[in-house]
Amino acid sequence: MAALKKVCIVGSGNWGSAIAKIVGANAAKNSKFANTVKMWVFEEMVNGRKLTEIINTEHENIKYLPGHKLPANVFVGRVCDTIKGKIKSDALGISLIKGVDEGPDGLKLISDVIQEKLGITMSVLMGANIANEVADEKFCETTIGCKKKNHGALLKELMQTSNFRVTVVEEYDVVEICGALKNIVAVGAGFCDGLGFGDNTKAAVIRLGLMEMIAFARIFCTAGPVSSSTFLESCGVADLITTCYGGRNRKVAEAFVTTGKSIEELEKEMLNGQKLQGPATAAEVYAILKHKNLIDKFPLFNAVYQICYQGHPVTEFIKCLQNHPEHM
Repeated sequence: MAALKKVCIVGSGNWGSAIAKIVGANAAKNSKFANTVKMWVFEEMVNGRKLTEIINTEHENIKYLPGHKLPANVFVGRVCDTIKGKIKSDALGISLIKGVDEGPDGLKLISDVIQEKLGITMSVLMGANIANEVADEKFCETTIGCKKKNHGALLKELMQTSNFRVTVVEEYDVVEICGALKNIVAVGAGFCDGLGFGDNTKAAVIRLGLMEMIAFARIFCTAGPVSSSTFLESCGVADLITTCYGGRNRKVAEAFVTTGKSIEELEKEMLNGQKLQGPATAAEVYAILKHKNLIDKFPLFNAVYQICYQGHPVTEFIKCLQNHPEHM
């Protein structure tokens, strides 16, 4: 009999906690997985108590996902500075982090960073998955990017429920790029809302943003051919749409316009200690594009960076659409 596969979730923000709900329930009823799911948490004090203690005793992350009980088999281990050397070499990792890193040769995927540091095989999960809605068990889809079909099938078993539907594709790097880049576009959508533009303008931002996402992926995703079909999965157009209408990047970007406050100030006020992905990703992407002398081909990405970090007036955001190369 094959040994039971142990599951650990690293991170406990609202998204990590929402996934813990799904994974804990699935592990408890699937004979392939060990019953206890461990969760690594950045220790914080909440109302005079350790967050780990609250999750372990009350099975609820009252800071990042209040109102949702986590399954009793999700156990929180103490946070370690590093987990290197504590994970088996044949472990499978799956990253749910939507961002990119700037490596010495340009783009570096977060999953590649993890793979290099821990020496384990990595896959990714990205989709139109606003954490609170997933935790509320509202129907949604997601995409797992996985190079090996047998790994993808196992991860699908662990993640899928009747209301959280999983599609597995092989283009893991494209799936991950989508999850990072759509946050930049969502900042642009938030600018539109803050400036009082209508649905037509926002639709243009979403379409032009998708074109830049595809163009960026075709330049930087070198693991294999980049097919348009991956952008039609939940990780692509669906995630882009939901983030541009309901995500935190859109919400904070709108407040950036209406309040005149900095992104850093708004993060502290609106995100309960969590970081905003869109502006940070825009900065990383800007550095990568500048290195490759490609900034002019990505005016929407560039405009978000310039407005967030270089003091460019947000009122001029619309010019990036009017003069977009897609219109030339």
